[in-house]
Amino acid sequence: MEQQHPEGSNPSLPPGTVLLESREQSEIILHPHPTNDPNDPLNWSRLRKGINFGLTSFYVLFTFVMLDIFTVGFDSYMKDLGVPYQILNDSTAANFAGLAIGCWIFIPLVHKYGRRPFYILSSAIQLAAAIWAASVKTSGEIVASNLLAGIGGAISEAIVLITIIDLFFIHQHARLNGAFVLVQSTGAFGGPAAAGFIIDSMGWRWMWWWTAIFLGVNLVLVCCFFEETKYVPPLIGLQNRLQGQPSTAQHDDEKKTDSYEHVDNVSAKYNFEDVPRPNPLSKRLALITKSDVSVRHHYYLPFQILFTFPAVAYSAITYGLLLAWFSVITSASSYFLLKPPYNFTPSSVGLFTLSALIGTLIGIFTGAPLSDRSILWLSRRNGGIFEPEMRLWVAFPGALLCTVGILIYGLCLARGYPWIVPAVGFAIFGVGFSISSDIALTYLTDCYPDVLGDALIGVVFVRNGISVIIMFVYTPWITALGIQNTFICVAMISLAMVIMPALLLFWGRKSRKWTASNYRRFAMRQPMARNI
Repeated sequence: MEQQHPEGSNPSLPPGTVLLESREQSEIILHPHPTNDPNDPLNWSRLRKGINFGLTSFYVLFTFVMLDIFTVGFDSYMKDLGVPYQILNDSTAANFAGLAIGCWIFIPLVHKYGRRPFYILSSAIQLAAAIWAASVKTSGEIVASNLLAGIGGAISEAIVLITIIDLFFIHQHARLNGAFVLVQSTGAFGGPAAAGFIIDSMGWRWMWWWTAIFLGVNLVLVCCFFEETKYVPPLIGLQNRLQGQPSTAQHDDEKKTDSYEHVDNVSAKYNFEDVPRPNPLSKRLALITKSDVSVRHHYYLPFQILFTFPAVAYSAITYGLLLAWFSVITSASSYFLLKPPYNFTPSSVGLFTLSALIGTLIGIFTGAPLSDRSILWLSRRNGGIFEPEMRLWVAFPGALLCTVGILIYGLCLARGYPWIVPAVGFAIFGVGFSISSDIALTYLTDCYPDVLGDALIGVVFVRNGISVIIMFVYTPWITALGIQNTFICVAMISLAMVIMPALLLFWGRKSRKWTASNYRRFAMRQPMARNI
């Protein structure tokens, strides 16, 4: 029996609602649809995808090492350079400002010139920022080097999620987004642990020199081996088979896409009369893959999309609050754990952050697989139809764990409990952090894949904007309320994250249906949209 893709055959269905599994044959329906072009990244072999995603992961790892080791050196900055705690928090806020501004500047250009040149540019800027950070002598330089580091790392989240969309199918997104969160968290939590030991043994400047060395290695790897994942289909010979069958694969779908020849075994939405030849290495590693499209509208569309689609606003607010609370905890640890009754050294502060990494690992290895498996189970119960809101059930334990972790950490730190107790709180926060961030990003990816680049600009801008505000007011907040009351306030705000997925479970599908025409209008303004 011919199987129709809901979006393609029934435009009345909301964006994100797709036929994920055939009821007759228990087959997974591949979304987005691959072509029969061997140069389509969806058709790359598993090894080729793995190499590209591995390089992306290495880039993300040291981007977040670069962005998150600064707080471990607070005590050293205060002693060696006489920099007050307020300036150090302001420098952290400047870093977040760079992240917000840089993403807004660079991501629109990713659509026009490809992913590869901006991976290279980002890596080069971060290398320069690390060298500068190792050489700073004044408060102004500390703030400026943090701002530059933020600009350099600004595209790291958005471009990686765009790369995942380029390479992988919808039923793989949670696992790949989970892998991204894992690598991100390893850099954010593991980097400070290593930096603490470097500070104790070699001094705070060497934590930046070692970072610069690894960022230099990353730059070489990206330049030499990272292939462009932006797909620009040949214009000649394209047949749009709107009435054709959607692509299918058995549950062992990775074996089906091990090489592009397998694509001929399934029915593709877009096929070429003459199958194109594989691109030569020179084209795969070209510095620029340019499209003749305007990108001006990509500088204001992100904000239109942010205020048009509730799913985008949910992702932005959730991700923003998570990052802000992470920054609040790490800043508190880098200052209060150095004082009685803890009297930690920088290496001990760095090791303390490993508790959050352990929690993050637990969250990733339970939350992401549970999310992907739950949507398959729920889709079967829904006649094979997948709704993005099916993922949101997993968001509830994530939000609750974040709140519990913040409360345990803040209350125990304020009361001087043994260090293991706030460490457990930080670990619980890590579990909730990984689950909540993975669900928020994957839900956005599932709902609006064809406007993801613009949506992520809005998400990252809001996320970092929230962090800028929180870090600027954090020191006066602590001074006015004290540690305990500040963290109680933070926990109550965090608890509000439970409300958002609950609202979307009831009205998410309706909101996607109400805004479907806007989505398709925005999608038509994207450089390349597979499904609109």
